[in-house]
Amino acid sequence: MRWSEGRRSGNVIDARGRGLPIAGGGIGMAVLALVVYLMGGDPTVVLNNAPQAAPAQAGKPAPGQPGGAQDQMSQFVSVVLADTEDTWSAIFKQKYGRDYEDPQLVLFTGAVQSACGLAQSAMGPFYCPNDHRVYIDLAFYQELKDRFGAGGDFAQAYVIAHEVGHHVQNLLGLSDKVHNAQQRSDKTTANALSVRLELQADCFAGVWGHHAQRTRNILEQGDLEEAINAAGAIGDDKLQRESRGYVRPESFTHGSSAQRQQWFKRGFDSGQLESCDTFGANQRLALN
Repeated sequence: MRWSEGRRSGNVIDARGRGLPIAGGGIGMAVLALVVYLMGGDPTVVLNNAPQAAPAQAGKPAPGQPGGAQDQMSQFVSVVLADTEDTWSAIFKQKYGRDYEDPQLVLFTGAVQSACGLAQSAMGPFYCPNDHRVYIDLAFYQELKDRFGAGGDFAQAYVIAHEVGHHVQNLLGLSDKVHNAQQRSDKTTANALSVRLELQADCFAGVWGHHAQRTRNILEQGDLEEAINAAGAIGDDKLQRESRGYVRPESFTHGSSAQRQQWFKRGFDSGQLESCDTFGANQRLALN
């Protein structure tokens, strides 16, 4: 991926070394939340009841932590975020005639407080709609490579683009519609709605990739395959099979490997938001 000459975003908050380190009960909370997720539950229930930590703050990392302006990975993340800002700003202006509100991206280690509860490394990257921030511990990228076999810079970019896709859903009011529908639904239907929301975020990530490649020619040979491989590596069926030896589709919350790959590729191939109507695909689920 050609990124080194890209614009850096001013919306990265380096909170590494400033949050709550995982220790003692913190490990238990992180593991419990991960187990809840893998079993098809809502890990935010655990996060929201975890001990509170200091809010993420902008500024220099603590002594001994990597410097946000110096280390290569934070530079990479900043460039990818800037690229999503440019892409979605253009789409919002052209399609909706309105300005795009940039999200912030918080780098942290261990754990840090978000407006959605305690952000912990074990939960992986996530987007908090309450503060319009994406949270990521960069150690996740090593886990993505070592545990899931999904290395490569465009795989890493896909992760950020997916979380930014949730920000786009939030700005468009789609997230609120889904959450309202989930509150009126049984567990199986609520999970199905969650899957469609996640698959749409995958598709939006593909839309970003399409426009970034067309306007800035960022991709190198093998990059697209890296992102597709990453999407497949974190499918619910694969994670469930690895964690407990069998698969329960009714408990999926993010979609199968094949579904995640399919919707990312659909967005990448078309570059159109209209192609990302996961709620109208196959079976329509009412959101009103």
